[in-house]
Amino acid sequence: MLRLARARCRVPFQGRPLASLAYSDTYDVCVIGGGHAGCEAATGAARAGTRTLLLTQKLKTIGEMSCNPSIGGVGKGTLVREVDALDGVMGRVADAAGIQFQILNRSKGAAGWGPRAQIDRKLYKKHMQNALLNYPNLDVRAGSVFDLVFSHAAPQAPISSSGEDVWATVDGIRLDTGELIKCTQVVLCTGTFLSGEIHIGMKRFPAGRMGDTPARGLSESLARAGFKLGRLQTGTPARLDARTVNLEGMEVQKGDADPSPFSFLNANVANKENQVACYKTHTTSETHRLVRESMHLSVHIQETKKGPRYCPSLEAKVTRFSQRDQHIVWLEPEGYDSEVFYPNGLSNSMPEELQEVMLRTVPGLENVKMVRPAYGVEYDFVDPRELTLLYQGLFLAGQINGTTGYEEAAAQGVIAGINAGLASRSSTPLVLTRADGYIGVMIDDLITRGAEEPYRMFTSRSEYRMTMRSDNADVRLTPKGHAVGVVSEGRWTSFNGERDELIRAEALLRGITLSPQGWRDHGFIVTLDGIKRSAFDMLRHPHFRSADFVNVIPELRTIHPRVLARLDVDGRYAAHLRRQDADVRLFLADESLLLQPTLDYAQVNGLSSEERERLARARPVSIGAAKRMEGMTPNGVVALLRHTKRRYVAPSAPADLQ
Repeated sequence: MLRLARARCRVPFQGRPLASLAYSDTYDVCVIGGGHAGCEAATGAARAGTRTLLLTQKLKTIGEMSCNPSIGGVGKGTLVREVDALDGVMGRVADAAGIQFQILNRSKGAAGWGPRAQIDRKLYKKHMQNALLNYPNLDVRAGSVFDLVFSHAAPQAPISSSGEDVWATVDGIRLDTGELIKCTQVVLCTGTFLSGEIHIGMKRFPAGRMGDTPARGLSESLARAGFKLGRLQTGTPARLDARTVNLEGMEVQKGDADPSPFSFLNANVANKENQVACYKTHTTSETHRLVRESMHLSVHIQETKKGPRYCPSLEAKVTRFSQRDQHIVWLEPEGYDSEVFYPNGLSNSMPEELQEVMLRTVPGLENVKMVRPAYGVEYDFVDPRELTLLYQGLFLAGQINGTTGYEEAAAQGVIAGINAGLASRSSTPLVLTRADGYIGVMIDDLITRGAEEPYRMFTSRSEYRMTMRSDNADVRLTPKGHAVGVVSEGRWTSFNGERDELIRAEALLRGITLSPQGWRDHGFIVTLDGIKRSAFDMLRHPHFRSADFVNVIPELRTIHPRVLARLDVDGRYAAHLRRQDADVRLFLADESLLLQPTLDYAQVNGLSSEERERLARARPVSIGAAKRMEGMTPNGVVALLRHTKRRYVAPSAPADLQ
């Protein structure tokens, strides 16, 4: 996924000698899968200046929104803005395809804001495909990858002291047609296609998505190579004929009058004046009765694996919250020219003949007709704690790592693609920590704690959410992207222009300091406590905005309103940020103590057998990462810290990560 690591091959790959392989073409990076992770991985690798190939089963499904027709949300919207800050494509495409925009939690502080957009499915695919098919350094082909080709021609020293590990590097990919394509880096973005199986009632059939065949060869290839595979579940609700829905009496949700774009490059969204509404209804006690009585008729429930906790099926909600007699359902339009509603909240895997009966117990859906039934999906994933043990040149992104959601997939894809491209040039990787962004939080959570259930991003997962807001993703990440050469000059120029204006505006506000009576003389009602405050300090008051000071500081009229809005947030959080900066410095101190990738934990005195086993498997890159691992005791951390300080590794040492 997100770590470039030289890895041990616990089961040597069996295949023809490399000398006998005839490659049809050569690329630096091959990306497998055209979903949200694959789109970002392919464009990210291409931005790194490498010759990149995106392979997907069907060109027409590139950018497909397999489940809900929306992008963003609380936590998720910040991920989209971080992807955009690294010059990714999701934010710009969403701005072009969005048909309703909202900032969720706007009444709360900016740290909790969640940019979200309802999306026209057809427009999203159209704009995403147009972006990829015209992207520099990127070729796009239809094809199904059957196997990975590895080289064992130059084995390196094993990770453990046992001498049993064999190192391998990516040499190419094999299509189901037998064609071989040579490359040094592969990014797997298989989504739910890895040995995917659809469940509807007691029916089960192989598919990664309704109408699309699964990727079985790749799953077998990874298993043969020794990777630990697990099974996860997800699902999607039925699609409803909007003409058979009675919207009367439902709560109407409209978009923001002044929509906020996802992309920092956009001042406006394409469909600002043509936003659509969503509609709120709910399940009933009769809905729940029908669900409970049909559970024995669903193989998805009978053979349940770990499903998403935070976007659960209706069966899971009825079971988990048995005391509730209703759950919220949002009817979301799928596009301007679509007569289909997506009923968010009604995901299930009931027998098809019972689904419409259940749907008609929901207010407003008494006469509804289904366009397509709901279904569950079960698929393979790789334990993300093994991502430090991958073959050199192999990256994974998206649901294959145990995550759920378009935004989580895109965020992994942009990092995996960028680092695959950088690795092909033997360049320093792009490393994001928990203090850099939600992308770093997600990566760290996955590789240190694993994914016992599909992982979803929330603001609560971050310790530093006041510094990692959706509004400042560019300030946090665009310089990092530019430093490794994956941010375009156009974006860099735009970023510097806005950053310079933000600095100038803050200087103007800090440049005037008045007593409480002085501010009162200008019409600002403040406490007469005798403390002098600058105009910037005044922004801590929730009722004051930068624009309120234009009569005191006329130069503020020359500052763009969007910059002033950003300054409002900076001023509001200034005092809190100083305290959080101290926390970040402590965090970075632990992160700076790097652990050797070849460290033999059997030689570290004071570790328990369980801790040695966990550390040897996960191979944390730093003391900080080791502390966050499940199963690590305070005594174990002290023992590891003592051992590390005796053999201190400077932060500038080569980092086999991300």
